[in-house]
Amino acid sequence: MKITGLLLAAGAGTRFGGAKLLAEVQPGVPMCVASCRNLAQAVDEVVAVVRAGDTEVRAALAATAGVAVIECARAHEGMSASLVCGILASGNTDAWVVALADMPLIRPSTIAAITNAMRGGARIAAPIFYGKRGHPVGFAASLRAQLLACSGDAGARAVLLAQASDISTVETDDPGVLADIDTRAELARVCGEV
Repeated sequence: MKITGLLLAAGAGTRFGGAKLLAEVQPGVPMCVASCRNLAQAVDEVVAVVRAGDTEVRAALAATAGVAVIECARAHEGMSASLVCGILASGNTDAWVVALADMPLIRPSTIAAITNAMRGGARIAAPIFYGKRGHPVGFAASLRAQLLACSGDAGARAVLLAQASDISTVETDDPGVLADIDTRAELARVCGEV
């Protein structure tokens, strides 16, 4: 069974003040690269989706071994556009594990647990940290049409709502599944935890 990791790295980082994904979470390690490395350890291949013309994030991710980087010309339309680009670029796969490039603290073991749930037959798999659903989320290829129909900045939220009874939850003690970085203050806090 082939599991493709989709790293959504096409956000503009406006709340951060720009260039968010290039901010270092460890010396010499940009946020997007840390997120990508964690994902790559737990899936068969990674497709990273960046904004068209974002040469710096593209170069940082392309330097990560085994990662295919694609540009999404419609990234300005929201997260769903990036998701659709990634699905279309991933070719033949059995499932996707969708991760966000601004969540570098998710443990590779947590991502592997989602991957294992997908290999075990889950249609959707999501981590749960003290009752809260987090990221990344796995989707079986049988949901391809529903994922391709997503629009706006909600990502796959509509699919999760429509398929709520099909979500296999994976309990975790990993707070990283909830730790997205949107501001410089959040980055400073997170860097203190790394």
